[in-house]
Amino acid sequence: MLYYLVTALYILICLAMMLVVYLQQGKGGDIAAAFGGGSSQAAFGARSGATVLSRATTICAILFMVGALALGIIGRRGPSSSVLGGRTPLTQPSTPNTTSPTKAPVPPGVPEVPNKK
Repeated sequence: MLYYLVTALYILICLAMMLVVYLQQGKGGDIAAAFGGGSSQAAFGARSGATVLSRATTICAILFMVGALALGIIGRRGPSSSVLGGRTPLTQPSTPNTTSPTKAPVPPGVPEVPNKK
């Protein structure tokens, strides 16, 4: 139950982080900035104060990482965890099948091939 609650919360955090990142304004990614023209800013752009969206992005990123760790820890149930979900695997019979294979029936109208010995 806890796993599903944390998973739902993790999905909401992912959606919130996508929304916050998409709402942010670009930082001079036009073609002039790619070749060094257009503005006389520092190498990585002018330093401005942290906006509400950049702080929200930081918080969502931290929650994203913590959520991934939490899901990894909660989802791991030890070395006995398997895809089968606790079912016992099918075992092979202990004695091998010693009977010879039977001959397949021949449909009518098809000539029978003789055995080569």
